[in-house]
Amino acid sequence: MKKQKDKKHLKKLRYKYRLVLMNEDNFEQKVSLRLSQLNVIGILSAFSLFWMAVMIYLLAFTSLREYIPGYTDPSLASQVYEMELSLDSLENISTIQNQYLTNLQRILRGEDLDDENDLAQQEPIDYSGIENTISLEDSILRQEVESQTAYNLYFYDAQSAEYERDIANTGPMVFFKPINGIITNHFNSATKHYGVDLVSERNDAVKAIYDGIVIFSDWTVNTGYVIAIQHPNNFISVYKHNSALLKRQGDIVKSGDPISIIGDSGEQSSGPHLHFELWANGSPVNPLDYINF
Repeated sequence: MKKQKDKKHLKKLRYKYRLVLMNEDNFEQKVSLRLSQLNVIGILSAFSLFWMAVMIYLLAFTSLREYIPGYTDPSLASQVYEMELSLDSLENISTIQNQYLTNLQRILRGEDLDDENDLAQQEPIDYSGIENTISLEDSILRQEVESQTAYNLYFYDAQSAEYERDIANTGPMVFFKPINGIITNHFNSATKHYGVDLVSERNDAVKAIYDGIVIFSDWTVNTGYVIAIQHPNNFISVYKHNSALLKRQGDIVKSGDPISIIGDSGEQSSGPHLHFELWANGSPVNPLDYINF
């Protein structure tokens, strides 16, 4: 019975229908098309695939992709740098003009100038002739200083008195839950998944798990907007795939402070979620051993 129904349905799709366009005044036939439901479905499918291919090409190989969140114009950084230089020059010129007008008003009112140096205008400084050259001695000194901390993963030296004093004052650490959500992917060092994936409501705020200082807050290609916080006792918490960052590098945060917004940024993201990592003494640890999600 099922096969007969399928054959009957397929036969119905192949029924031919005639589409006729006629002149309403004299009923003259202009266009006549003989179509079936199967033909119409095929034409609509081909038309949809064509426009999908056109949209994919426009988003992948034209400047339209800049309107997609996560993609930026490569020349944007250089434009921002040029605008900062222009703004700095405009501020310098504005300061000089304001100083000149103030001195002129004092002269017209017959007032004495507080400082004789106010009469002299400062000329804009031309930096175009400066050459940024590094001497051999400077290069050697830089290399020596950078090599001292090249592989230092810790915020404190474990043998220092400052480190021991910090542990004594901190006491037992109780971590705050970064976000209320469902765990969709667990910690697995074998597959190099050094954290847990949490799914929550859209635009939820991600919170700092403990007091610390922001050591990284920027965009990366693979993991999107990322923020990392250094905590006492050599703990580092990392929050990836955010849609926006609320703290900058160097900011001091408290436990429970909002630091970012959950999102879907980065090429490695498969949907809106938070990838949370916890590192202790330079090695990744399972967040479930320290936080009750």
